[in-house]
Amino acid sequence: MSRFDNIRFILVGTTHPGNIGAAARAMKTMGLSNLHLVEPLHYPSAEATARASGADDVLAKAVVHKDLVSAIEGCNKVFGMSARLRHLPVPVVDPRQAVEQIQQYPDDTNVAILFGREHSGLTNDELDRCQHLINVPANPDYSSLNLAAAVQVLAYEFKMSFDPTIVVGRVGEEREVIEAKDLEHLYQHFEQSLTAIGFLDPQQPKNLMRRLRRLFNRADLDRNEVQILHGILRAAENGRGES
Repeated sequence: MSRFDNIRFILVGTTHPGNIGAAARAMKTMGLSNLHLVEPLHYPSAEATARASGADDVLAKAVVHKDLVSAIEGCNKVFGMSARLRHLPVPVVDPRQAVEQIQQYPDDTNVAILFGREHSGLTNDELDRCQHLINVPANPDYSSLNLAAAVQVLAYEFKMSFDPTIVVGRVGEEREVIEAKDLEHLYQHFEQSLTAIGFLDPQQPKNLMRRLRRLFNRADLDRNEVQILHGILRAAENGRGES
């Protein structure tokens, strides 16, 4: 079971179904999937599915509630997202502080994050049910985020706090690491080929080979890339006499 299973994103009174789909997509990209909806104006919706762009599984298991009370049932902590800071006795934190705080809770703590309506946010009655208010630091002259954007900001903070791993590699390609001897072979081939085509004068080499070493040491070459360079060098040697 993922720790994220206990993190419940609740969209309250969403009027545009496309925002529901976009929110689902934002959640899935960060590894979250526990989506709840309170009285959405249009749902299910083909537009929501289209905007989800592959996050159909998040939409498929989204739970629709008739009111906020049922949506937060079973939750131990409730946070409310709001662009407007009201004069309420509720602690205000930014998204990063909120997630850092949530990370300190026991693993079995059920947490609800409330997101309000596109044009009016959460009502005061809804905010009364929150123990903490989350406010995204933004341009004070234009501080209202799109609903899906607000979901993405918070989902990103969860990802970075709970699982900041970056998978290094290329899509559809396995990188095969090389050994030091493979690089030495490549450098010897460079020296041989550059001499053969007249680019390197072995009597006055200066720092050319040293600079090439520095260049390719920074490049973190894999085996496929080394083979490509060997192929280029062979082609250069074979064509050195052509006009």
